[in-house]
Amino acid sequence: MGELIRIGLDTSKSVFQLHGVDEAEQPVLRRKLRRRDMLTFFSKLSPTRIGMEACGASHYWARELRALGHEVSLIPPQYVRPYVDRGKNDAADAEAICEAMSRPKVEKRFVTVKTVEQQARQMLIGVRESLLKRRTQVSNTIRGYAAEFGFVAPKGLAQLERLVERIEQDRTLPELVRQMFAMLVGQYRHASAQIREIEARLIELHRANPLSRRLAQAPTIGPVIAVTLTAKVADPKVFRSGRDFSAWLGLTPRITPPAARRGRAGSPAPATRRSDRSSSAAQPPSSSRSGAARPALRPGSCRSSSASRPSSPRSRSPTRPRASPGG
Repeated sequence: MGELIRIGLDTSKSVFQLHGVDEAEQPVLRRKLRRRDMLTFFSKLSPTRIGMEACGASHYWARELRALGHEVSLIPPQYVRPYVDRGKNDAADAEAICEAMSRPKVEKRFVTVKTVEQQARQMLIGVRESLLKRRTQVSNTIRGYAAEFGFVAPKGLAQLERLVERIEQDRTLPELVRQMFAMLVGQYRHASAQIREIEARLIELHRANPLSRRLAQAPTIGPVIAVTLTAKVADPKVFRSGRDFSAWLGLTPRITPPAARRGRAGSPAPATRRSDRSSSAAQPPSSSRSGAARPALRPGSCRSSSASRPSSPRSRSPTRPRASPGG
C-alpha cells in the first residue's frame, strides 16, 4: 500500500465518510468514522491534505484538523458535483471531494477558513436578519387582523404604534380579540427590542474594527454592511480584482438582449444587412400604367394577393375606347 497523500472527507451530523489515495492516485483508504472518533483518528495520522465541502460545520472541523497539523481545503459544493460519477451517496461524495481537490482549476476556488470571531459576527448578522423578518411578519399579522375589525393605518412601522393605541382604547372589542392583539403586540415589541440590542453590538464591533471603519468611508456603506463584509470575507486577497469581488457579491452588469434594445423607445433602427441592400439595389423597378417607377420591395415584405399573382392574357378583359361626347 502506498503512502497516503490526500483525503476527501464527507461530513455529516453523526457519520463521516473518508476516501484517501496514494501517489499513484489509487484508493488506499475507504472508511466510516463516528463523530466521537474523528479527532482520535486524525491525531494518529501523519500530516496530509484533507478536503471538505464548504458548509457551516466545515469551518469548525477545518480549525480542529489544522490544529493537528493537517492541511485543510474547503471546496464549494458546485465544484464537487461534476466529479460524482455514480449514484450519490456518502462514499461517492467523499471520492468526488478527493478528486476535485487535486484539480488546478478547483484550487483557485478554495474557500478561506473563517476564524471563531468571524463566525460569531456572521451569527450576529444572521440573527438580526431573522428578527427583522419576524418583526415584519408580526406587524403584517396585526394589520391584517385589525382590518377585519375596522382598524387601518398607513404604511410604515412608525404608524403601527398608533394603530395599537386605537385598538387598546376601543372597548367594544371582545375580550378574546383584545388578548390576541396583546399577544401579537408583545411579540412585536420584544423583537424590536432585540433588534435594537443587536444593532448596538454591531456599532460596537464596527468602532473596534479598523477595517470596518475604512469600509464605512466608501459611499453607500454603513456600519451594518461594513461589519457584514468583514465577517463574510475571510481573506480579501483571494479576489484578483474588484470585478471578481463584485461578481462574488452578485453585483454584475445588466445584460440587455438585442431584441429588447431594439424595442426600447428612442433606440435606433436595426441596420440593414449588406446582402439585403445589395439584393434590393439589384432588383429592377417595376413600371405602372402611367410609367412611374414603383419602389423596390425589401426581402420579407409582401404585396396583396392580386398584385403578387401574374395575370394571364385570357383573364384580361379588352379595353374599350371611350365614347366621345358628340358621338
